[in-house]
Amino acid sequence: MYSYINSIDLKTEKKTIIIGVDENFQLEELNKIVGNLKKRKSLTKFGEIVKFYPLDEFNTDKFILIGLNKKEYNLRDIQKIASKIGSNIDSDTIIHLDSFSCLNDDMNLLGEKFVETIELVNYKFNDYKSNKKNRKNFDIYVYSKEDISKSIDWGFINADSTNHARNLVNEPRNKMTPSTLAKYARNLAKELNIKYKIYNKSEIESLRMGAFLAVNQGSKEEAKLIHLQYRNSDKKEITTLVGKGLTYDSGGYSLKPKNGMAGMKGDMGGAASVLGAIENISRKKLKVNVDVVIATTENLINSDAIVPDDIVTTMSGKTIEILNTDAEGRLTLVDAVTFARKNNATQIIDVATLTGGVVTALGTEITGAFTNNKELLEKVKKASVKTGEEIWELPIDQFRERCKKSDVADYNNSPGRDGHASFGAALIGEFAEDTPWVHLDIAGTSGKRSKYLLGPEGATGVMVRTLAKIFE
Repeated sequence: MYSYINSIDLKTEKKTIIIGVDENFQLEELNKIVGNLKKRKSLTKFGEIVKFYPLDEFNTDKFILIGLNKKEYNLRDIQKIASKIGSNIDSDTIIHLDSFSCLNDDMNLLGEKFVETIELVNYKFNDYKSNKKNRKNFDIYVYSKEDISKSIDWGFINADSTNHARNLVNEPRNKMTPSTLAKYARNLAKELNIKYKIYNKSEIESLRMGAFLAVNQGSKEEAKLIHLQYRNSDKKEITTLVGKGLTYDSGGYSLKPKNGMAGMKGDMGGAASVLGAIENISRKKLKVNVDVVIATTENLINSDAIVPDDIVTTMSGKTIEILNTDAEGRLTLVDAVTFARKNNATQIIDVATLTGGVVTALGTEITGAFTNNKELLEKVKKASVKTGEEIWELPIDQFRERCKKSDVADYNNSPGRDGHASFGAALIGEFAEDTPWVHLDIAGTSGKRSKYLLGPEGATGVMVRTLAKIFE
């Protein structure tokens, strides 16, 4: 539970109170205590924590004092302090938000980021543990002289929608099938009271989505095409968020090595991100029109599965020669992007765990971005700066021609390993045509192998908050 309060009595509250301490600290009841701590050289480092349990004079059970000694602060500093709070928070806790104002004097921004970060840090996914460690349950009363209740609510929405995306990615393959993902999307649309359509395999066949269906050939699980529609603007512009929805990727006949298989349940991270984004946008009632399109399937092996040398016909009528069945995500995305264009998208942003190449290029902290429209990319970049989800543009134009090198088809799906991230993006970009389009390759950023600043190991829910921030 979250709420804000605008008055606090340190001598009557029986709670944990968290207070930021900088060089200008002034809080009459605690000045002497903080002065003594400074003399002992406690609280001299940024992020240093001292826990104080008063015996008398105060009725408060515990004070948590956090050092803020630094000259300049940025968003990452706010997240670091809020992450520390999240790791040390108890039930029935007051955060004395005004005492952290040196981080940023905008209390609305500070309140939103504190609540958002605390909820992200305290996320847990252990649904299949026999001895579950329950997630912390706590109340936060944010003390501020301003009414920041809307910002507190938005901070919770940011975290909640991100954590829901994390849940989807963290589910194992046998619990998260295309049908399960479609059911989740349907239930989400009903909860948000937005329009939806789930296409079954025969309906997808009627749409002539041959590239998408080719990937599905090796799986007994039926492919699903998910289409959600949020409308809250009189403008004609529709932004379509396309998410890669491979609920498991074995590589097909271009089989992954055993070390490459683990974690492939997360190959639907893009789908999870766009579902989290539309939840975020809808719950905030943002004045925009947004669609979500997800072509979801598995990439497995049986006697019907595609093999290298096969040729598929896309929804657009263009053909693709299959050189690598493990370059399957782009096959689903070219049909999903075509579907978006045919359903009146005025701009498209696709999110996909597409290539290992982007991890080689940018590591696991930065998302790769590709575009045919600098103006749209700039909007995405500005949003990402505000959320702390860093993106970096990679080239695309000089990679387009090699995607067209095929003696038997219009395109090939895998021109080579060098520049692989750009080749994947270039093929998708061919089907975006002249519609403003941005491709976000989250292969490196969608999951963590160990605990990090904003949460535990596992799915990150990356790009949920950035995609929503574009429209605020």
